[in-house]
Amino acid sequence: MNESIRLTVDGRVVSGQKGQTILEVARNAGLDIPTLCHHPRISRTGACRICLVRVNGTALKTACTEPAADGMNVVSEDAELASVRRSILEMLLAEGHHNCLFCDANGDCEFQDLCHRYGIEEPRQPLPGRRRTTDTTSSKGLRRNEDRCVLCGRCVKACGEVQMLGVWDFTGRGDRTELTADCGGPVGESSCALCGTCAQLCPTGALTLQPVNGTAPTWETRKQTSVCIYCGVGCQIDFHTDSKGRLLYANGNENGPNNGHLCVKGRFGFDFVQHPERIRTPLVRRDGKLVEASWEEALDYAAARLSEIKAANGPDSIAGLASAKVTNEENYLFQKFMRTGVGTNNVDHCARL
Repeated sequence: MNESIRLTVDGRVVSGQKGQTILEVARNAGLDIPTLCHHPRISRTGACRICLVRVNGTALKTACTEPAADGMNVVSEDAELASVRRSILEMLLAEGHHNCLFCDANGDCEFQDLCHRYGIEEPRQPLPGRRRTTDTTSSKGLRRNEDRCVLCGRCVKACGEVQMLGVWDFTGRGDRTELTADCGGPVGESSCALCGTCAQLCPTGALTLQPVNGTAPTWETRKQTSVCIYCGVGCQIDFHTDSKGRLLYANGNENGPNNGHLCVKGRFGFDFVQHPERIRTPLVRRDGKLVEASWEEALDYAAARLSEIKAANGPDSIAGLASAKVTNEENYLFQKFMRTGVGTNNVDHCARL
């Protein structure tokens, strides 16, 4: 059984469990400590230093890695800590090329939010900027612009710890450090599985998703939570739509049973929804051509043809193929219909093939 602890954060006594970090205890209590490199789905990093807090009056510690202790006194923000965070943000802003007007993450960027929070419009002492890798065309799913990267390491850990592929890693040292895919080639030529987890966890616009059905400013999009339409796992998914209701992109729901993770189908396989050739009404064949029909007409037609085929050739001349996209209950009813209604055991499931 975990040992309970009590500590003070910004004058408020909060409770936690031994082994938790200061950041975890604070956020569970509804207290905000800013950070860039931390994400609950990956291991502790301590890379960005934005989450520095004052412990027991003197020591500055990274809240995302420092274990919380019983009786600890933590100050999450004072004049010195605000100045430290402001300096770090200014250096990150000066090191890259962050033009929010042309960034896909504009309006949904954690780095942008922190710069606004600490009143940073431009660095006081710009660093000699160095252009890094930009790759917006090689991959069908991802866009990569390292000029916006803050080297937080979220994508590296997301790929290695969540997707278990290890496509992303850092190369170089110091101001020559940059992100690389596999052995340094374009991401479209790497072993990337296009799960999109790295882009979803990226706190800037360094990694973004290729648009599937056009683009819209993030502040004009609407999020609607649903369930993935493909396999029977039941991943929760957040669809983002524009003002006209068109689906633009999808992210995994962080509070769902899949903890925000999606495969390539869940992430990108929804463009058929708005495809002009999508079948929206039942079709029946008349004089060799498929024509639209009502549901009643289509069902009556299917029932009549099945009866004709069964009467002429026997029930085993008919076979049924079930779908992994529907529920277990619906698949059960389908096989029950084939076995008792049609009278054949010629029934299979696409997930088994």
